[in-house]
Amino acid sequence: MTLAAPAEAFTHLHVASSYSLRYGTATPRALAARAADLGMPALVAACAYVFSFGVSWGPIVWVLLGEMFPNQMRGAALAVSGLSQWGANFLITMTFPILLDKIGLGGAYGLYAFFAFISIFIVMGIVKETKGRTLEQMTS
Repeated sequence: MTLAAPAEAFTHLHVASSYSLRYGTATPRALAARAADLGMPALVAACAYVFSFGVSWGPIVWVLLGEMFPNQMRGAALAVSGLSQWGANFLITMTFPILLDKIGLGGAYGLYAFFAFISIFIVMGIVKETKGRTLEQMTS
């Protein structure tokens, strides 16, 4: 996760800077009119993001959730964690059109890049290594 978080931050930053430097805070309609020369950089950045997410946050979060809670409360804790994750996904999905309208595509992806960059330090500082430890050792 520590290696993939910078890759995710980079892909968001790449899309944000590409759009901002070329088109400023162009509206979605104006961007659609200029989509021909934006296609390849956006496709490469999207593929890099999907790959980095698929090898890090996507599957690893569910593994960590299964390891971080004591056996007595694991079921309920996983339910609350899953609800929180889907709630955050819903929030991002619902706020993206608002961000796009208010600060443009570059600003929206710049904000996502900022939070991806912050996640690097959160992972390095808070997430503990679990390799070679039993579930009982992790909860004590």
